[in-house]
Amino acid sequence: MTRSQQPPSVVVAITGGRVVPVVGEPVDGGTVLIRDGVVEAVGAAADVEVPAGARVVDATGRWVLPGFVEAHGHVGISEEANGPVGNDTNEMTDPNTAGVRAIDAIDIDDEGFRDALSGGVTSVVVKPGSGNVIGGRTVAIKTWGSRTIDEQVIKGAVSVKSALGENPKRVYGSRDALPSTRLGVAYVLRQAFEDARFYAASRAAAAVASEPFRRDLRLETLADVLDGTLVWDQHVHRHDDIATAIRLSEEFGYRLVVNHGTEGHKLADVLAEKGIPVIFGPMLTSRTKVELRDRAISNLAALARAGVTVAITTDHPVVPINFLVHQASFAVKEGLDPVVALEALTINPARMLGLDDRVGALVPGLDGDVVIWSGDPLDVMSRAEHVLIAGATVYEWDAAAGRGRTVERSERFVAAAAAAAAGRGGRTRGRRASRP
Repeated sequence: MTRSQQPPSVVVAITGGRVVPVVGEPVDGGTVLIRDGVVEAVGAAADVEVPAGARVVDATGRWVLPGFVEAHGHVGISEEANGPVGNDTNEMTDPNTAGVRAIDAIDIDDEGFRDALSGGVTSVVVKPGSGNVIGGRTVAIKTWGSRTIDEQVIKGAVSVKSALGENPKRVYGSRDALPSTRLGVAYVLRQAFEDARFYAASRAAAAVASEPFRRDLRLETLADVLDGTLVWDQHVHRHDDIATAIRLSEEFGYRLVVNHGTEGHKLADVLAEKGIPVIFGPMLTSRTKVELRDRAISNLAALARAGVTVAITTDHPVVPINFLVHQASFAVKEGLDPVVALEALTINPARMLGLDDRVGALVPGLDGDVVIWSGDPLDVMSRAEHVLIAGATVYEWDAAAGRGRTVERSERFVAAAAAAAAGRGGRTRGRRASRP
């Protein structure tokens, strides 16, 4: 997949704001320079030259941050206000549906994407649900801006969603089918990975012998987990299930990321010692099931204090995706370091899921996904006033109207076509072609 295309020679300079690059120190009165959709420079005004003809966005008195990364959401596959017709989150006809892909069910016009922009979320990892033991392949996408979902993809080979504990027990136990116990859930996983090991060995042998080989999409996916191509995203709440997740990951040698981690604080030292990150949340919920009995926002701070790398999730639509930053604010109230809170919304999820070569910080070479906030985003009174994806404005807050305005796809297509036509004309007169 490639970066979103920009019209030729587009330069955007965001000036005058408090620039928080996340991976470096904040710069008051700083400048962020974006060329052809990619960050070119970040620094003090005196150190970053704004070229003639650049589009200048004045951020004086505002905070400038990278777009937030929602590491675990169902936006687009569990559509807003469409009920069962718009819910493609779980293919609950088999406990192992490793061969399915979230990208095949995402509606890019879901209202959840507009909500994401209003909350400063510019990237989301969309995951199949947690009804199955193995749910399927996830996908990382931008939250706005192209004609098809394929043009919004940041990375297609991200992870596989899996679930331990109450959810698959409930789904298949109600049918008197395997797995109806935690024993059965672990068995399904262990057998699936044993099959994948044999499959990978057989595939390799067939390649050496130049013999035909019949592909199995479920086993292909699991083989990609075993060889490290895909992360293992483990839905898990209870401490005993977290221990099972660790046991299985060490048995088969895959990269484990704990998703939810409600009782992760009970094993915080173990998770830290083993370098296992946690995507924590959602936080703004009641204790709707047994596994959430010990749910507390302060558990996130306990994980972070122990040295666990943490990210934050809304699990949209469980909590609206635009409340991602509010969860961080509540976590700070309950003891989370504010610096860690911002990292948990940006660079941490990007690193956990292999997206940090594209998103998660304001540094040269990364995508120009920038959000201008009215103030400190961790202040609940602050709002996202201007959102850019790949240097293009996709959302602005209209103070006079008292509401936000999304730049709709049809508008962007017209503008892009006009700019492209102008660029083609310019190139015939010897102007430099834009970078692909």
